[in-house]
Amino acid sequence: QVQLVESGGDLVQPGGSLRLSCAASGNIFSIYIMGWYRQPPGKQRELVATITSGGSTNYADSVKGRFTISRDNAKNTVWLQMNSLKPEDTAVYYCHANYDYWGKGTLVTVSS
Repeated sequence: QVQLVESGGDLVQPGGSLRLSCAASGNIFSIYIMGWYRQPPGKQRELVATITSGGSTNYADSVKGRFTISRDNAKNTVWLQMNSLKPEDTAVYYCHANYDYWGKGTLVTVSS
């Protein structure tokens, strides 16, 4: 089992930045890929970014150039640096490990 705890969600103005964190515990040695999904209000959950244990990354087209995913294997933590935020980035952001384990989510609201 893997437990994931997200943090860092907040209310931010358009154009602002936020950094989300996801700390993993439990059977962390089984983790080969981690990432972030988000669920905007009234919409389905969608991929934001993923990163493998080797550091390979993948981003949704909507966040390329604005968001950066990073990972510290020693600290069992993955981060999502979000810059140039837009109102359409408003969502609950969920961390996952191996697409099998999920955190409870952290709310990001982009609004003036």
